[in-house]
Amino acid sequence: MTSIIIASRNRGKIVEIEDLLAPYGFEIQCVADFPDVPEAVEDGETFDENAAKKATEVANHLGCWAIGEDSGLCVDALKGRPGIFSARFAGEQSDDQTNNQKLIDELDGVADAKRGAEYRCHVALADPSGQIRLTSQGRCRGRITTQPRGENGFGYDPYFEIRELHRTFGELPKVVKRHLSHRSRAFRHMAPRLAGVVISTDSARTG
Repeated sequence: MTSIIIASRNRGKIVEIEDLLAPYGFEIQCVADFPDVPEAVEDGETFDENAAKKATEVANHLGCWAIGEDSGLCVDALKGRPGIFSARFAGEQSDDQTNNQKLIDELDGVADAKRGAEYRCHVALADPSGQIRLTSQGRCRGRITTQPRGENGFGYDPYFEIRELHRTFGELPKVVKRHLSHRSRAFRHMAPRLAGVVISTDSARTG
């Protein structure tokens, strides 16, 4: 069974990714299980750049297949912010609570019709030599509510409402979010190709 290291220490993301890749028979591991791997500095200017950097650095360090993922919330009224700074919107030591509070504060007084937003996810697969072999992306449109709803998910999920369902990601069951989310769309697009690339590359290396 081929191991793929997820270049993230966010346990919420890891659980989602494990579920999404479960049908393909890979052993999924988290970079947090390898304490000697340094934290990637997310200094890219785009989600794509950060995802590729995470994948490459982990692959080079461990000599394994690695997936880098970078995702965030882009709010129309904030001209795309917080974007690549979603995890540290309220500062380097911020958490979900402080990030959400800053988001709501900045949207204070913004009309419902102008609170459109989208989650974006960019994914990159690096082979054991650190070369990027696949990339993928996914998006999910919604709007930002004024009050949190639901206990599920993480990050901005309690405030991110799917208009058609009138439910936030925080209110949706895991199986529904897994079908609709930006992350699931990115991984659904990549997963079938991922299996082919990994198998063919490993076969060539060992054959």
